[in-house]
Amino acid sequence: METHRDSSLVLGADLTRPLDCVFVNAPLRDYAARPRVNDYTLPVLGMAYIATYAAQQGFNVGVLDAEAHGTPVTDVVGVVNHLAPRWAGFNLLAPTYEISADIAGRLDPQIMVMAGGHQAKAMPTPILADPRMRQCKALVLGEAETRVAELLADHRHRTDLPSVMWIDPILNQPVTGGRFGAGHHLAPEVDRLPFVDRAFLAQDPYPAAGRIEANMVGARGCPYDCSFCGAAVSANPDVVIRTRGPHSILREMDQLREMHGVTAFRFVDDLFLGARRVIDQMMTAFTGADVGGWAVWDATGRINVLHRADDPTLDRLVSNGLREVALGIESGSERMLSYIDKRITPDMIRSVVTRLTACGINVKGYFILGFPTETRTELADTVRLVHQLWDLTDAHPGTFRSSVFEFRPYPGTPEWGRLIATGRYTTTQLLNYTAVDLTDHGVDESMRQRDEFNFSVGIQFGEPTTAEIRRHLVELSKREHERKGTAK
Repeated sequence: METHRDSSLVLGADLTRPLDCVFVNAPLRDYAARPRVNDYTLPVLGMAYIATYAAQQGFNVGVLDAEAHGTPVTDVVGVVNHLAPRWAGFNLLAPTYEISADIAGRLDPQIMVMAGGHQAKAMPTPILADPRMRQCKALVLGEAETRVAELLADHRHRTDLPSVMWIDPILNQPVTGGRFGAGHHLAPEVDRLPFVDRAFLAQDPYPAAGRIEANMVGARGCPYDCSFCGAAVSANPDVVIRTRGPHSILREMDQLREMHGVTAFRFVDDLFLGARRVIDQMMTAFTGADVGGWAVWDATGRINVLHRADDPTLDRLVSNGLREVALGIESGSERMLSYIDKRITPDMIRSVVTRLTACGINVKGYFILGFPTETRTELADTVRLVHQLWDLTDAHPGTFRSSVFEFRPYPGTPEWGRLIATGRYTTTQLLNYTAVDLTDHGVDESMRQRDEFNFSVGIQFGEPTTAEIRRHLVELSKREHERKGTAK
């Protein structure tokens, strides 16, 4: 069977010269079995940061975003083997680990493998013991820009690099590098890193709603400890929380405007509207640069922080171009919100969403169904809250939309630890991520744009069954799609 070798899938590299590394973002499922149906996925900004820094150091690197391209696994293997880079780099995430390991295990033995990501940090020893990862010369835990560049220069530098692991060929055991004075590699100064070279990204900048839009990162790290989240502070004790200075952010925005015509931005980090100090600092800078006069922007926010914001602060956000806030609401049950450590209440949720939309700010609320210990009544509270927020905001200039997910556990999170401690689940069971096809039964259009997010471990963690959870998920998604079609 002919293997697909479309080298154009690898972005940002000079394919006329030998390649130092191809960074691979594995697909969430093998698209040979069922083609991808959504037409947009979030860009791999973290991988692009690493590639940009490596290119600045003189290395010829590229990014193969197999999820963005909907590339089948065999084609990913064929492209990388055809290009024969010295290294292949992988971003290991729990839902894509099996596919990443499958790809790594089928690469030419001459290609060295490096890997990082949440899964690498959560389960480094099992990964290094995986026979499919036998070519892994460096498992890089944490922020990787400077350490990847050192490895590309000479992989023997790994002995000097903190939190880089590999299998010692003599002891046949995992070992970790690091020397005194090398700790700066673990927390690069974010304002000294180069701006992301968008040549490495498949779908960013991108046209949407009559504008050219781009994604940005304003900070690294999160101070919160939501039990289900891979960014939880207890899951990332190595991460130093750092925010970019306003002038750095404004320079990148201006550069994107000049080079690509970008006039809409999405800040995807946890702190842009998640810390009052950052809000005040950024809005002062945005006002001085008249950002609201030429751009709109979206950001993630924290309900507890925005709940304390006064009306003049919300007005200031509007005048500076804020278009939409994404809020992790998660549940409509007060007990569940406490269980997952959200530090919010249903009353706070209703108040913040109402105030934001009354100001003309759109809100996207994220919800999770099927948390461990959740009862049917508590799941119903969440479904009811979605409907309440629709009703409360229907007459407002800003809109409210919901995005609902089935709970799935991630290694390293507080929730993972609680589940394992019950003794009812094995690691193998909790890692059994499977793509779920919710695009049939007459709801194809309503589910199409969220196809990449439909995966599950198929375990009933609370009182509601997985069938009940998915029925609610489909009904809410279908209703959201219908509302979008009749939006004011």
